[in-house]
Order: sequence, then C-alpha cells, then structure tokens
Amino acid sequence: VQLQASGGGLVQTGGSLRLSCAASGETFSNYAMSWFRQALGTGREFVSGISGSGGSTYYADSVKGRFTISRDNAKNAVPLQMNSLKPEDTAVYYCAADKRPPRSSWIRWTPDDYDYWGQGTQVTVSS
Repeated sequence: VQLQASGGGLVQTGGSLRLSCAASGETFSNYAMSWFRQALGTGREFVSGISGSGGSTYYADSVKGRFTISRDNAKNAVPLQMNSLKPEDTAVYYCAADKRPPRSSWIRWTPDDYDYWGQGTQVTVSS
C-alpha cells in the first residue's frame, strides 16, 4: 500500500484545512486508518483514527470537536477536516494504515502498530 497525504498549508488561527490521504495498491477497506502529527522537536502524536468499515472513529482530546475523520473505501481515501485551528496544531501530518487491528473496530494509538505511512504534509497555523 502506498499512501499519499496532501492538503496542508498555512492558515490563520480559527481557520480550516482539509487533509487528504489517498491509498493505492492493495484494497484497504480492512485497514484501520489514522492521522498522526509531529511538531518540531517532538515525537509522533496520534490525532484521529477510523476503522476499516468507518463505523468507529477516535480522536485525541486535543482535537475532539474540531477535527473530523472519514473514509471513502470506494475511492481509497481518508480525509481529515480540521476546523478552528490553533497554533499548537502546527505540525507535519501523516496518514498511516494498520493492516492488523486486533479487532475490526479497534483503532490503535501507537505509531509502531502501523504498517504503512504517507510522506507527510505540513500544516502551519499562524497566531
């Protein structure tokens, strides 16, 4: 599976961005998909995830109520809608695929559990 993240950019505080993750290769409808982010000098942080069917979603507390993850298995796409952006959301955002979630509804938080990664897209929120 190859993952391609896009949609990052520069936005003012309170603005919105929509990230996209396009998958190619194997059918990914059985994979849990997540977005992580990594700010300068920090580790990779879980942002949001969605189960293979799309029936389960999970959000980090820091983005809950502001970000929305979804997926379109027919198009192999996982968008992340980000609203009410804050300067602390500034980071490189990565999409990732988990081929073997312990249960189909599970979304794991640890980067090491993910098998495939996109190249990252920069999001910068100015104050």
